[in-house]
Amino acid sequence: MAAILPTDEVAEPPQHGFRGDVPGERTRQPRGLTIAISREAGARGTTIAHKVGELLGWPVFDQEMLDQLLVNEAGREQLLSELPEGTQAWIDDECENLNRGRSAKANAEMRDAIRLVLAVAARGEAVIVGRGAGFFLPVETTLHVRIVAPFEARVSYLAQSMRLARDEAAAEVRTRDERRANYLHRTLLREPADATGYDLVANSTRLGVEATVQLIGSAIRTKQQFADLGDARAAGMDDFTA
Repeated sequence: MAAILPTDEVAEPPQHGFRGDVPGERTRQPRGLTIAISREAGARGTTIAHKVGELLGWPVFDQEMLDQLLVNEAGREQLLSELPEGTQAWIDDECENLNRGRSAKANAEMRDAIRLVLAVAARGEAVIVGRGAGFFLPVETTLHVRIVAPFEARVSYLAQSMRLARDEAAAEVRTRDERRANYLHRTLLREPADATGYDLVANSTRLGVEATVQLIGSAIRTKQQFADLGDARAAGMDDFTA
C-alpha cells in the first residue's frame, strides 16, 4: 500500500512523461494527467477537489469555474491559446466520437461543456469537478474519483453550510443527486452509482477530508509512476527504475 504523506508535507506534482510533440503529428491524448472528481451531494467533493489542487499545485475547475468559462468567450480563448500543439485535433476527434455514440442526445449546451472539459484535460495537470468528465476522458491519463458519504452525513453538512432545516437539506440532497444522475444519463448514458466507472471510490465521512485528499494524491502519483514506466518501455529503456 502506498504511503500517505503527512498533511504538512509538500507533495511534488506528478510530471507526466511527455517527450515532445512530433512535428506534423496530431496529439492523440492529453499531455498530462487529470483528476476527475465525481461526488454525491453533500459529500464535500468540491472541498476535497480544491485541497487536492493545493496539494499538487494544480488548478481546479469546479462547477462555478466551468460555468464562467462557458459564458466568458475571452476566458475560453485564453484557455484554448494555451493548448499544446495538435491537441485541438484530438478534441475535435473526441467530440465527434461522443456525438456519434454516448452523447448523441446531448443538447448544444452540454456539447459545449464537454468540449470545454476536453480542452482543460488536454493541457493536463488539472482537477475537474463534475460534468461527467471521468466518463469520457481517456482512462490512461485520467484518475476518476467518486466521493461518497452516508445520506445523513450529507444532509447534516448541507443543513449546516446552507443554514437549512433538516427536511429542507434532505430534499436538497435528493434534488442535487437526481439532477446529476439525469445529466449523466442524458449525455453519456451512464449511471453514477456504477462503481466500475471509477478508479477510486472514497467515503469522506469514514476517512475524513484530509485523509481522502492524501489518498487521492497517493493514487495520482502511483498512476504517474506507471505512466512513466510505460513511456520508458515504449522508448526501449529496459533498465528503467521508478
